[in-house]
Amino acid sequence: MRLTADANKFGLLAFVAAVLMTAAMSSAAGDVVAIRQADMKAMAAAAKTISGMFKDPTTYKANEFKWAADTIRDRSGGVLSAHFASEADSRQSKAGPNIVKERDRFDRIANDLRDYAVALDAAAQNNPGPMSASMRMKPGEAMGGGPLGTHVRNEQQLLAMPAEHAFHLMLQTCTTCHAKFRME
Repeated sequence: MRLTADANKFGLLAFVAAVLMTAAMSSAAGDVVAIRQADMKAMAAAAKTISGMFKDPTTYKANEFKWAADTIRDRSGGVLSAHFASEADSRQSKAGPNIVKERDRFDRIANDLRDYAVALDAAAQNNPGPMSASMRMKPGEAMGGGPLGTHVRNEQQLLAMPAEHAFHLMLQTCTTCHAKFRME
């Protein structure tokens, strides 16, 4: 009789532990979703800052441009990939289940995003005064890329192109990722 009562207590304890662990895991998945959503919003705000400076070059401030580029750099690449290391079973998540299946492609896109942000950071460092003509695309200059197009893999080529071109490629990278890996 005593053995049965102890077994019942152990069963109840195991059940409570399982419920708590499930709640903790669900909370952790929610935390990852909240963190990556916050990072995405920060990157979107940073991109909007850079876009505004290209739309009106008189608003260009190298330190703000650099801050925006660094915001994107610091939240992309390996950091972005780590946010999607496993499938998030969360209603809050808009991430597609194919991220895990196409991990290599997702990681390449995350790294491309980082590389474009690094190029923008370098442009800000090289242009501490007003926005220079070398940062702007020339009229009629081909933008290259496209939502599913090629990406600049050569660092020298990337750093040699106008910052505005690198910015457009960065935006196309975002579009590519959202088209491929985001559920609407």
